[in-house]
Amino acid sequence: MPTDTALSPEITVFERGWLSSNNILFIGQRSGTALVDTGYCTHSAQTVALVRSALGEQPLERILNTHLHSDHCGGNAALQAAWPGVQTAIPPGQAAHVRDWDPYALSYTPTGQECPQFRCDAVLQPDTEVLLGDKPWQVHAAPGHDPHSIVLFEPQDRILISADALWENGFGVVFPELEGAQAFAEVSDTLDLIEKLAPCTVIPGHGPVFHDAPRALGVARKRLDGFVQQPLKHALYAAKVLLKYKLLEWQEISVSNLRAWTDATPYFGAMHERHFSDRSQSEWLEGLMNELVRSGAARREGDLLVNL
Repeated sequence: MPTDTALSPEITVFERGWLSSNNILFIGQRSGTALVDTGYCTHSAQTVALVRSALGEQPLERILNTHLHSDHCGGNAALQAAWPGVQTAIPPGQAAHVRDWDPYALSYTPTGQECPQFRCDAVLQPDTEVLLGDKPWQVHAAPGHDPHSIVLFEPQDRILISADALWENGFGVVFPELEGAQAFAEVSDTLDLIEKLAPCTVIPGHGPVFHDAPRALGVARKRLDGFVQQPLKHALYAAKVLLKYKLLEWQEISVSNLRAWTDATPYFGAMHERHFSDRSQSEWLEGLMNELVRSGAARREGDLLVNL
């Protein structure tokens, strides 16, 4: 979890893996302390401990979320409890759902994931700036993976906090496509935006900090082209990601309990009906589990599916 040596000392990146997003901590003389993205709720105690260790006696003053998927804001509630005065800023598109706390509209119920209720105090309006580590960071709309997502860009050192819009080897599931919306074009537009910003350093939502944005953009565009040509390929990828994500949380689960979870998770029913209705949902789930096993992401132990 060390800070990348190319980053200035006011930035610390906690690389968290895949169940929790990376967390980016800023400490500024004038701008104070701030954390961008907070991980998944089951890791919230660790998130608080990491931030507390880095800050020492200083309080955490601000939380900023690039988007409101559970792996990026699941630690919000714990951080708000640890530092009651912390101010939380989120992208504007779902502010009303947070204030009224609608877990369905916020995607937690449809994906079968958890996110403790948190409050928001401000919005991160695209085409504005926010001061982090005593430097102005641009707020850019970055729809595609999530229609309300933003990315943050610091033009002096050309550092991009890309969230799930760009990883070193791809990008996040395009969730609007799973709901029947046409969002691949928005992914392409966001990749064009990142290319125009020309970052020297990219802090992704998952995975290590990297410095070859042109290569990553090429990988992402090739992957996107494959999804555009074969939407079924994206749907299969999304189903495996949702299944693997939950397995990361559980570590192991019986097949019967897994089937009960998928039956109760609206995204799985919708994906099955839209893309895989040529087989029963039980047969489809068996195929997904076999895919995870073949790829080395899980193993079967009798009636258990075990994370690897």
